[in-house]
Amino acid sequence: MGFFTGLNDEKYDRQYTDRDLTRRIMDFFRTQVSRLVYSSILILVLAVIGAALPVVVSRMVDLLGEQPTLNAIMYVGLALMLVGFSLWGLNWLRRALIVRAVGDVVLDMRTRAFRAAAEHDLSFYDQFSSGRIVSRITSDTNDFGQLVVIITDVVSQIIQTIILGVILFRTEWKLSLLLLAFMPFIFIVAAGFRAMARTVTRRGMKAMSDVNAAIKETISGIAIAKNFRQEESIFTSFDESNQQSYRVNIQRGFVLSLIFPTLNALAGIFVGILIYAGGMSAAQGLVSIGAWYLFIMSLDQFFFPILNLTAFWAQIQSGLAAAERVFALIDADPNVVQTEKQDVPRLKGEIKFENFNFRYTDKEPILSDFNLDIRPGETLALVGHTGAGKSSIAKLIARFYEYQQGRLLIDGRDIRTFDLSQYRRQLGIVSQVPFLFSGTVVDNIRYATPGVPEEEMIRLAKKIGDGEWLETLPDGLHTEVGERGNRLSMGQRQLVALMRVLVQNPAIFILDEATASIDPFTEWQIQQALNLILKNTTSILIAHRLSTVKAADRIVVMQKGTIIEQGNHDGLLNQGGHYAELYNTYFRHQSLDYRPDWVGEGKSQGTDGN
Repeated sequence: MGFFTGLNDEKYDRQYTDRDLTRRIMDFFRTQVSRLVYSSILILVLAVIGAALPVVVSRMVDLLGEQPTLNAIMYVGLALMLVGFSLWGLNWLRRALIVRAVGDVVLDMRTRAFRAAAEHDLSFYDQFSSGRIVSRITSDTNDFGQLVVIITDVVSQIIQTIILGVILFRTEWKLSLLLLAFMPFIFIVAAGFRAMARTVTRRGMKAMSDVNAAIKETISGIAIAKNFRQEESIFTSFDESNQQSYRVNIQRGFVLSLIFPTLNALAGIFVGILIYAGGMSAAQGLVSIGAWYLFIMSLDQFFFPILNLTAFWAQIQSGLAAAERVFALIDADPNVVQTEKQDVPRLKGEIKFENFNFRYTDKEPILSDFNLDIRPGETLALVGHTGAGKSSIAKLIARFYEYQQGRLLIDGRDIRTFDLSQYRRQLGIVSQVPFLFSGTVVDNIRYATPGVPEEEMIRLAKKIGDGEWLETLPDGLHTEVGERGNRLSMGQRQLVALMRVLVQNPAIFILDEATASIDPFTEWQIQQALNLILKNTTSILIAHRLSTVKAADRIVVMQKGTIIEQGNHDGLLNQGGHYAELYNTYFRHQSLDYRPDWVGEGKSQGTDGN
């Protein structure tokens, strides 16, 4: 049991019966009916030709015993050559059809899995590792493809076995009955390995997904690890996952390696008995030498598909387990549920929380009986200590999370009735750490509006500090930003993220302002970009800069999910309440009126506030 420590199922994992799995797999192959029909015909033809091979050889043995002519031997030889060439050509054609069908199905499955992952709300990614999700979309879909190829090979061989069995019965039914009497023993042993093989295979895949998750997290945070000289620590973390995967897969190998030797030994015993019984019958003249040789030749082909099925049992169970994991991702129930999908016209931007209750978990209440009205076109700044609920309000307006009670109205309509895709097209969101995709500045600005012309971008960019920030980019708008935008400074990333929203022209703007320090000139440029956005939108600002707070029409001060103060900057400062405390703690040093002799006062008040 120690091997499986830490390999728990994800909450959205589910068990599928073989019938359910077969039905789901067949649903994916509905578009490949023509290829499957052609490949099935080829499988039948190949099975007939394969079954004919020992019959031809058997006939040749009988001819040799009857003083055969040169012509007879030549015909038998040509027949064998024809069988060989036919098997090669038809097998190639069958595999080409199957590989193309499987490739299309895997493409469809991978697309559906990725779409399902992309459509899940943020709470899904709060619970589940993105590395494990990636493993399901890539590795598991590939394992499923291998399963189908293997099954088609085995099915071809099983059909060949059935045809050969009919020929054997017609040739010598007594020996055939003895052969069939051995079959239940093989099936019973094979069935005994089935559940064990599925279990250890599924565990092995989970262990591998843990390795993928460890690699993804480590590579994503490599800069932080190097900053704190934790290269050895991240290697240790990876090594633990890797060693666990090694132990689980070694045990999986031990279990699966028992299958083929066990069944091969049983088959060897049965073949020995049949050869002895057939030889005694031939010696007594009960069967011809050719018929006995036909049995000897056919035994290998008769038992081979069954042994082949067990030899590939690991891959078959791996493919079934992979299908389970991919289907579980596709079938995972969403947390954010829309009651309707109504069209969303251009929004005015009125936002209203009514008797609102929200929690991430049952033990983590965030907003309780919360009420807030935001007027169309209003700029609202949310301030408060960490954990006050500011970011949660922004995420709820974006409909990234499901709430438990109350109503959230946008322009007087329940947000749960919207077509989310249409609604979010009218949202502009800039996160605290702006995320840029690999590519150029132009690519990132066009992310939400692919059709915007470059001239329009340049026109808007020049409204921000006369476009001087573009001159700081080596190739202007065509500068490569690198992975996550790491080739740009934090200020440049913020400006690109704001430009992305500016060209989008949203109705509602959400800004979780960055806390990173930037030079005054860049801050002035950022404020100019913000002003261009704020004048045309309803804006919710999670503010960390004094300039942003002062620019707001209304400031809402929050504490533990409750509004405790609201008003403008000067009015709240004069009240001497919680906002004044926050101002002295966080904002005062940003003021042009800041004097060093206030530092001690600010620090002491900050200490009291915390």
